[in-house]
Amino acid sequence: MVAQIDTLDRKILAALQEDASQSLEEIARVVGSSKTPVWTRIRKMREAGIIGRQTVLLDAEALGLEACFFVLVRTSEHEAGWQDTFLRALQSRPEVLEAHRLAGDIDYILKVRVPNARAYDRFYQALISEVRIHNVTALLSMEEIKSTTLLPLETEAERGRGP
Repeated sequence: MVAQIDTLDRKILAALQEDASQSLEEIARVVGSSKTPVWTRIRKMREAGIIGRQTVLLDAEALGLEACFFVLVRTSEHEAGWQDTFLRALQSRPEVLEAHRLAGDIDYILKVRVPNARAYDRFYQALISEVRIHNVTALLSMEEIKSTTLLPLETEAERGRGP
């Protein structure tokens, strides 16, 4: 079920996405409201699950995690037991930043962040020792062109493109 939010909710969410460490007073000023209604709306959106956990974004390269690999996984096994083993293996590896099950020729795509190619190979060897995989293709990202955690919150009407 899609949550029903209005323009003020969207403004609050945009402000939080931009910088969740802002004070309630700052957010209220940015969205053109007062603190109490903003706090009430934030609390309701948390209760509704619209706002999840809050965290800090770290610079991977500054921390020595310079290599980003996109790993395409094909499997010939689709039984629940295999999937459980595979998902547990992914969940236990902090190098896996994202994992998606796909429609099409590729079954899964992983985003893996490691210091270098040698570290990726250790990750790969450990993964295939735990889970039987039909085919793995690793693609090294040469340059990150865009990366954001900001969700698009404007409606089509708010962007001036009609209803």
